[in-house]
Parts: sequence; C-alpha cells; structure tokens
Amino acid sequence: MPNEADLSRAHWRISSYSGPDGDCVAVAFLNGRVAIRDSKNPNSGTLTFTTTEWQTFLEKLRTA
Repeated sequence: MPNEADLSRAHWRISSYSGPDGDCVAVAFLNGRVAIRDSKNPNSGTLTFTTTEWQTFLEKLRTA
C-alpha cells in the first residue's frame, strides 16, 4: 500500500474535546488509513497511519 493516502474526498472530523479556540487535531478515516492534521492550519501537512498503527497508538494513550 502506498504511504500517501488520497485525501481529496476525506471527511475531516474535529474532536468534541477541542478547546474553545479550536486547538485540536482533525482526523479522517479512508480506505484502511487514518490521516491526522492540525485543525487550525490544515494546509501544513498530514500524517497517515494504517488502522492497526492508529489502534496501537490509541491503546497506548489509554494506558498511559
């Protein structure tokens, strides 16, 4: 699978836990990949992960 995901049809979501200034990351789920970006600066780039990598990341956060 290529490292770059096609984000042209991504539906970005911002956490309901976002601060009043919108300080948060935006996340999009597409074709077995998870993309994240800065919600205040969406053109600054994205990081993409496989769903397995994303689940591992979330599990580590929950147990930290």
